Amino acid sequence: QSDRPSLSSQSCLSACNQHPIMVAFKGIWTKDFWRAVSAEYLASLIFVLLSLGSTINWAAESDNPPPADLVLISLCFGLAIATMVQCFGHISGSHINPAVTAAMVVTRKLSLAKGVFYLAAQCLGAITGAGLLYLVTPVSVRGGLGVTMVRHILNMGQALLVELLITFQLVFTVFATCDPKRSDLNGSAGLAIGVAVAIGHLFAIPYTGASMNPARSFGPAVATMNFENHWVYWVGPILGGITAAAFYEYLFCPDPELKRMLRDVFQKDPASRKYREVEGNGVYQGEPDDLITKPPSIHHIYLEKGEKKDPFRDLTDEVLSSV
Repeated sequence: QSDRPSLSSQSCLSACNQHPIMVAFKGIWTKDFWRAVSAEYLASLIFVLLSLGSTINWAAESDNPPPADLVLISLCFGLAIATMVQCFGHISGSHINPAVTAAMVVTRKLSLAKGVFYLAAQCLGAITGAGLLYLVTPVSVRGGLGVTMVRHILNMGQALLVELLITFQLVFTVFATCDPKRSDLNGSAGLAIGVAVAIGHLFAIPYTGASMNPARSFGPAVATMNFENHWVYWVGPILGGITAAAFYEYLFCPDPELKRMLRDVFQKDPASRKYREVEGNGVYQGEPDDLITKPPSIHHIYLEKGEKKDPFRDLTDEVLSSV
């Protein structure tokens, strides 16, 4: 009977090695993983609650209610994001945005497993934040609760393009301000990302409500059960985020040094489809994605050259990002 635990463990490891899906999700049973996921939930909750609160028109009961204050709303969204980055960036990367998470996954800076759980946490956090705002706001001034709506004089193609463009500039800012290859960065990355959010709102609120974040739109839509043209706020931001990430990573600022180091250190065995160390006899049994999404050995190479460790990486060595 004493041999059963080891045999069970061996069979489990063997099964994980045989099934790619199990291998992809093998790292979710750790404290750091769930700490990061819960941080995404809490950050999304606070962000949606505070930001949507700025859209409430407390003068709605007056005879001539003033229009929404676009500057107030834009600053609230931008400053809320900057604050959440400072609070949760070192824990989860502070994505708070499925578009940012999708961009990180496609550029292999985030594992697929963590991306799926981040997406769920962001949506649940947004629903909770919108629900709390719904409960504490009087019906007479609640209005649309910040639900993003396409301007009636726009067609869906125009709305989709607007959401794609404003999310493009946001995600491009995320990648540019959190790039470990840059040595010219000064100031706060969170503040720069918050400014990008504010700029997007100042421009696009009259067009589409300036979502830039599918979870931000999903929360109030669920709270009010208003899903009119809701698909625009998923397709546009995700396409914009992925496009921005691809442009930055593969066109404007590719990293040839990383590719060279990986090529020098590892070679792929065509027979076993696993990575074999060039100078050793062992076979790398982990995920191929880990070579890029979690490269602590590469950081050791940087340290040996006298370079500083990237300050914008979280505890799991994943790139800080926001919104």
